[in-house]
Amino acid sequence: MNERFAEKMRDASVAKDTRLLGDFSVIYCRGNHPDAARDPLESEGAALGVYGRKQPVVCNECAELLRYAEKRRAYCPKDPKPFCSYCDTHCYSGEMREFMRDVMRYSGPRSVTRGHAMDSVRHLIEGRRAKREAQARAAVDD
Repeated sequence: MNERFAEKMRDASVAKDTRLLGDFSVIYCRGNHPDAARDPLESEGAALGVYGRKQPVVCNECAELLRYAEKRRAYCPKDPKPFCSYCDTHCYSGEMREFMRDVMRYSGPRSVTRGHAMDSVRHLIEGRRAKREAQARAAVDD
């Protein structure tokens, strides 16, 4: 395992974001891949204990997305990390970005009833702020 990756994953905000992605992936996988075989996630983040005792149990397709997302989140060049949808640097490949967008669209509303109500409220507030900031930057650039 890469020491730089392990160091980034020890950051509280990176670990929290990664855990949240894991929870969202579980919600998405259960709803969209009901007949797929699921196993506990085997990844570098999981080996570091980022997910805690509640390790994501997902299908192979969703596990691949999570392993990819762990690396993208750990190596995000922005500090503090902006919302990916408003970022000027797109770290995800086009296919993975679309897959993650689908996961977020599906899981976001459903996460409220699965223990992420406060995260949802925080996300709405931060999202509106991020959108205003992105619009302000675009107005300055014009």
